[in-house]
Amino acid sequence: MAVEEASYTVVEKEGHFELRQYAPQILAETTVQGDFSEVGNEGFRRLFDYISGNNRKKQPVPMTAPVTQEAASEKISMTAPVGQESTGDSWSISFVMPVQYSLETLPEPLDSRVKLRVIPGRTMAALKYSGTWSRKRYEKKNAELFTQIHKRGLKPIGEAVFARYNPPFMPWFLRRNEVLIPVERPPQ
Repeated sequence: MAVEEASYTVVEKEGHFELRQYAPQILAETTVQGDFSEVGNEGFRRLFDYISGNNRKKQPVPMTAPVTQEAASEKISMTAPVGQESTGDSWSISFVMPVQYSLETLPEPLDSRVKLRVIPGRTMAALKYSGTWSRKRYEKKNAELFTQIHKRGLKPIGEAVFARYNPPFMPWFLRRNEVLIPVERPPQ
């Protein structure tokens, strides 16, 4: 089953590193407290329930990729696709909504823990990798991405985002993952 992916333009590419320009996006997101490895499943279930019809219109919303996870703060940081991010033990899990929707046309979530919000277009540094969803592997790839960012004179301007493109039943060695960090390019 093909799913829509977050749209971007590749500005620069070298090996597994890419510098991307993302258009504005609408996210459905939820915050989950707990361990890095555990929160993704709970957050995914909440968001999947929303797109499966747990909303005021009882209307399904097509699935997109990736699912993202990033550290959450009191004011939720910018995120990308569907992902995971955290500060302490709070993580923001998000799905990018399909481009044919606006905030006005998306159905309202029935679960008060699911929120919809718009994020502006932005430049993201990305590092692609395959394999497990472990925190150790994520942190290793995050460090590699920071090396690439500094090598290019880019300035990180937000939290790292863990992006997962495959369902949990995909064998670990076939999984497509990324670490994404919002960045500013130096003035030319």
